[in-house]
Amino acid sequence: MAGERDLFANFERMRREMDSLFGDVFGAAPRRGGFSPAVDVFYADEPPRAVVQAELAGIDIDELGLEIEGRELVIAGHRRPADAEGRVYQQLEIDFGPFRRMIPLGAEVVAEEATATYRDGILTVELPLARPESRAVPIDVARRTS
Repeated sequence: MAGERDLFANFERMRREMDSLFGDVFGAAPRRGGFSPAVDVFYADEPPRAVVQAELAGIDIDELGLEIEGRELVIAGHRRPADAEGRVYQQLEIDFGPFRRMIPLGAEVVAEEATATYRDGILTVELPLARPESRAVPIDVARRTS
């Protein structure tokens, strides 16, 4: 039975290596190490804010970093592989390694007031929207001289 599991593990490993070299049959770009977490972005009204949720199960919070660069949120981190000593895998799909994901935001935000929570493998970042500045612009009336 162990030989059959080794055979499955070898086929799975070979499939992953082929995918990384050529992409999958649906034309996905080949992976070059690490992964890109799934992200949802939406906007809420009260108070006005952008909300970004990222699926980051299995990542140590100490290996996670957030930055706001202009109108982009950058999430970076590292998911460590599971301890595989003594395991013979039939299937191996959980991606690991370093990642850096840049999420474009559709509005200006107040970076200093951003908050983040991490619960049940989901990172939620709330970014208050900047209020557009407005000011009255005086109109200079040109006088005609005769």
